Amino acid sequence: MALARADLESLLRARHLDRTLTTALPAIDPRDDQALAPSSISALDARLGGGFPRGQISELVGPRSSGRTSLLLQMIAAATARGELVALVDALDMFDVPSATAAGVDLDRLLWIRGHIVPNQGLCRELNQRAIEQAIRAFTLVLQAGNFGLVVFDVAEAPIDAVRRLPFTTWLRLQRMVEGSQTACVLVGADAMARSSAGLTLRLAQKAEGAGPGAAVNFGARLFDGLDVQARVVRARAREQEEACVALSTSA
Repeated sequence: MALARADLESLLRARHLDRTLTTALPAIDPRDDQALAPSSISALDARLGGGFPRGQISELVGPRSSGRTSLLLQMIAAATARGELVALVDALDMFDVPSATAAGVDLDRLLWIRGHIVPNQGLCRELNQRAIEQAIRAFTLVLQAGNFGLVVFDVAEAPIDAVRRLPFTTWLRLQRMVEGSQTACVLVGADAMARSSAGLTLRLAQKAEGAGPGAAVNFGARLFDGLDVQARVVRARAREQEEACVALSTSA
């Protein structure tokens, strides 16, 4: 068995596919600021070992009202505050500029690529699929351009069927493109898509005690201010941090 595994690893390396092997990857050095993109949420960054890994595809997933949009805006704001350029491929054209401004996003450092998908599985199914494919092409062009500290592909409200119909090789190809760069690549969706062996998945959900009628959620200047969120961290590269949980609040 060991010999067969060694032969397989050798073959994958020869074909430049060794990044599909978790064991072939070097560990993330938390002391290397250039290898990580902090979210500027101290509790979360502590669990992530400093932030989201650069040069990898990571995922931010969760149902509607799970806090994913608030966290995404915080990540973008943190990146622009560091002077980085950010690209957002917004597949459903749902980015809210006033909320982004309230969260501290520097819009002058944000490239917003607007898409259009009708979240309807009926007669719009093929239209939705074409729109998703166009969004992927835009995402690809942004990654090829480089020079972005953070690139986000947001399909959180897209029809799940349209996203699942994308070939899995799509994510492998994109991973190869971003690998070795200073770009933190983040997919935002209702469920995991790429499941990259090198990145991480951050799964969000409302805390049980805060989900009832008595939850103090304020839809004011800051998006979902006061929403209590539990984030479950799944990281393939750092086994000791798999399934770690951290409690967050969007009232910060």
